[in-house]
Amino acid sequence: KKKSCRAWWHAPVILATQEAEKYGYTHLSAGELLRDERKNPDSQYGELIEKYIKEGKIVPVEITISLLKREMDQTMAANAQRNKFLIDGFPRNQDNLQGWNKTMDGKADVSFVLFFDCNNEICIERCLERGKSSGRSDDNRESLEKRIQTYLQSTKPIIDLYEEMGKVKKIDASKSVDEVFDEVVQIFDKEG
Repeated sequence: KKKSCRAWWHAPVILATQEAEKYGYTHLSAGELLRDERKNPDSQYGELIEKYIKEGKIVPVEITISLLKREMDQTMAANAQRNKFLIDGFPRNQDNLQGWNKTMDGKADVSFVLFFDCNNEICIERCLERGKSSGRSDDNRESLEKRIQTYLQSTKPIIDLYEEMGKVKKIDASKSVDEVFDEVVQIFDKEG
């Protein structure tokens, strides 16, 4: 049975893959999987993914779950002991959550949710700075403001739902990268 913890990155703070692996997790980024699929010339979803990302909207759940499940299955096929996953950026709305529950029911348990909480202006500033070198089409103020509205309308209610279940581990992501990282390590030391 797969185990997963979910991370919402409301600030562009990244728990390095090697650190997640130190605790036995395989790091999977829903956004990264979508961006990689978008670049794949053989993908039937590439143009659709590009359109959704550029508009700051959430990609249809069937696409995102199929990419996540494929990566999880490939990881476990290569090594059955690698059955713990840190999935960041998913689920992002009620449709994502229902799709996850339908597809992964009995196949994966959500241990906890990492919630990186940060005010909107700091998030925008960090993403704009990242955009100077990232090449991401969504690292611009207009797309970022749309993403924040999508977050407030669609993602925050999912975080609230997990909080009601006692599964949210909240981190103040407005702090420095080192301070945020220390908080993440403390959570993994406790929950790991």
